[in-house]
Amino acid sequence: MTVSRRSMLSLAAAAVMPSLLPRHAGAAGDAGAVIAVSGESRAERGGRSLDLAVGDAVLVGDAVSTAAEARLAMRFGAARILLGSRTRLRIDRFLVSQGGVFALGDGAMLFDGPQGGPGGEVTTPFGRLAVRGTRFFAGPSDSRFSVFVARGAVRVSAGDAIVDLGPGEGTDFEAAGAPPTPPRRWGEARIRTALALVE
Repeated sequence: MTVSRRSMLSLAAAAVMPSLLPRHAGAAGDAGAVIAVSGESRAERGGRSLDLAVGDAVLVGDAVSTAAEARLAMRFGAARILLGSRTRLRIDRFLVSQGGVFALGDGAMLFDGPQGGPGGEVTTPFGRLAVRGTRFFAGPSDSRFSVFVARGAVRVSAGDAIVDLGPGEGTDFEAAGAPPTPPRRWGEARIRTALALVE
């Protein structure tokens, strides 16, 4: 029987209880934990590059990256972040009661936070994303950097331009420094293609 990467990640994530303590838990700066990994993923921490495995702690200040064809899932409080292939994400700040601040450098991510959960922020080379109780995708889509909201709301800002996205809506950036396009509903095919980058 052939098991897909998506199935492997889903099974691994389901096997990890939300209350699982990360290895070396309790250290100052702990933000979250790895709950599923496929392929090679690493954390740059204090001048060292560390391989990541299920149960490893993710710390504030870590720059987490995935190799080609890799996938990584992390839990931060009640929220999950999934990273696709060749993705780099820095954890700038995280408090369970206040949410987090993350910096997406390259690649694709899916943020899945609970309804009514704390807000957060994701900075990208294209703009800033303010989120709350949200499930959203950020990454390449149709040869552009795009943001899509499946649930909740995201405010996308770049320079003086602001776009507010609701469920089913997305925006695109033609290039770094360009304003986000007006909100546009995405079709099912585009949504599936985008989510396949991180699942």
